[in-house]
Amino acid sequence: MKITEQARERVAKMTFTSLYPLYLAKVEKKGRTEEELSEVISWLTGFDKKRLQQLIAEKATLASFFDEATLHPNAALITGTICGYRVEEIEDPLMQQVRYLDKLVDELARGRKMEKILRTA
Repeated sequence: MKITEQARERVAKMTFTSLYPLYLAKVEKKGRTEEELSEVISWLTGFDKKRLQQLIAEKATLASFFDEATLHPNAALITGTICGYRVEEIEDPLMQQVRYLDKLVDELARGRKMEKILRTA
């Protein structure tokens, strides 16, 4: 999937702070918890809860958020479609990482078992 430079820049400048409440509302609406959301984000990025809260407070852009992240070695196992795009076919690293996170949050909200979301089983 090709991403226009304008779309990439727009996403890169978005803050994680603006997305986090949306992710939280999505999962809580479906009966999941903030703790589970934190676990999923931590698995993908390597951030502990304290660092995650610092990044939210700092209003980190998605570009800086993912620049600092250490993606889990099994992140490449995240496949499927999100927002009409196959995550494994996205060529731009930042856009793919954002979609990985979107996909994990979506799986959490849909009630998938945590061990499946975290690609351990």
